[in-house]
Amino acid sequence: MTSMLDGCTPWPEEFVDRYWAAGHWRGNTLDNLLRDWALQHGPRTALVHGGTRITYAHLNRRVDRMAAGFRLRGLRPRQRVVVQLPNVPEWVVTVFALMRAGAVPVCCPVSHRASEVSHLVRVTEAAGYVGPSTYQGFDHTAMAADIAARGPFLRRVFTREAPGAASPYGGLRTDPSGCHYFPLDSIDAPPGPALAQGADQVAFLLLSDDTTAAPELVPRTHNDYAYQARAAAELVSLTENDVYLAALPAEFNLTFGCPGIIGTLSAGGTVVLVESPEPAECLPAVERERVTITSVVPAVARLWLDDLPKIRADLSSLRLVQVGGAPLHRATAARMGPALDCRLQQVFGPAEGPLALTRPADPDETVLTTQGRPLSPDDEIRIVDTDGRDVPDGEPGELLARGPYTLRGYYRASDHNARAFTPDGYFRTGFLARRSPAGNLVVTGRLKDALRRTGHEAPSSL
Repeated sequence: MTSMLDGCTPWPEEFVDRYWAAGHWRGNTLDNLLRDWALQHGPRTALVHGGTRITYAHLNRRVDRMAAGFRLRGLRPRQRVVVQLPNVPEWVVTVFALMRAGAVPVCCPVSHRASEVSHLVRVTEAAGYVGPSTYQGFDHTAMAADIAARGPFLRRVFTREAPGAASPYGGLRTDPSGCHYFPLDSIDAPPGPALAQGADQVAFLLLSDDTTAAPELVPRTHNDYAYQARAAAELVSLTENDVYLAALPAEFNLTFGCPGIIGTLSAGGTVVLVESPEPAECLPAVERERVTITSVVPAVARLWLDDLPKIRADLSSLRLVQVGGAPLHRATAARMGPALDCRLQQVFGPAEGPLALTRPADPDETVLTTQGRPLSPDDEIRIVDTDGRDVPDGEPGELLARGPYTLRGYYRASDHNARAFTPDGYFRTGFLARRSPAGNLVVTGRLKDALRRTGHEAPSSL
């Protein structure tokens, strides 16, 4: 069995051996991969945010120095740190720096408030929090201070200041609960020797896509996420000439690694970060930065289509728009290619895995009506009825999956895991789907939503 954080479920050895033998897992941590990318693409632009442009070499140096700064401020390997930042360069730098320091980022939407953040701190026993001081009128520092005062875990708060604003702390501050506060830009120290880490370790924790209750935490290892992002980048033929627009929050699986930010950096391309998916911000960014690929959800796609006549941006650089996160109505799908003059790719990619995508060479009908086929040849997919029996192709049922980047258990959730996984390790995704004779998946929504509409409760086997 692989060694992971306490509270995580590893892949059984027979599957570990299979994924290594297939070349899916290659034994390199994400932060070490960044070192390689910086060597290959040093002077090229890695990140763009407004007028800020950061090269691969500078990104790697900043990650090195911030990782040393985190260690200097007392963060230790395997400690969890909640990261709650908008789509800014500091998000990318912080996540990589924490991984390089051996800590585990807990990726949290900036829209979450005290109830959700305190839940994450409590479940993960987070030793640190990284967030804005204030953002869009909300005081994140006060929220973090309140959480620290009410629990024994959170003892370090790192805040990003708004551009041009002076730090309210003037350096280190400690409150009565013993929590220390640091401006994020002060987390800087000369790098020391590289920390030896295993690629089978948990790289970060994502939040489950279920928004109806307190989200479960999804552990993603270096091996599995590097494979997912690399394979997705290869599938869409990403190169160093591609420019990816991170329009959705960076902590979304679709944005982070389908291929997203990680896949683009692995190819030597450029990631453009915007803080809102609104067309007034995104469409001019496509024109300004000559964006070639982006990812949106159906609601954002409709907004872009509706506002195209008003904004009149030059979108001729776009070659691919991914749409995921929810079923895409055929009428919207049919509008996208002609309106944006690019290829549409439908994606099904929950944080837990599996990842299904239409292929660039697929017929239009497949792209308009399905979410495509699983990413990996070692993805194992089942569609079952309420008794757990496989249904024929074309019949609806619950989508079950296991594979080289699909989790084997949520973090510190043994009771939930007993319901969410079959005895032989298949993840019960909770999504209704059917499979076409050609092997394409059509995901129609969540199982519990369908049961709620029909007035039924989900059987205990689901």
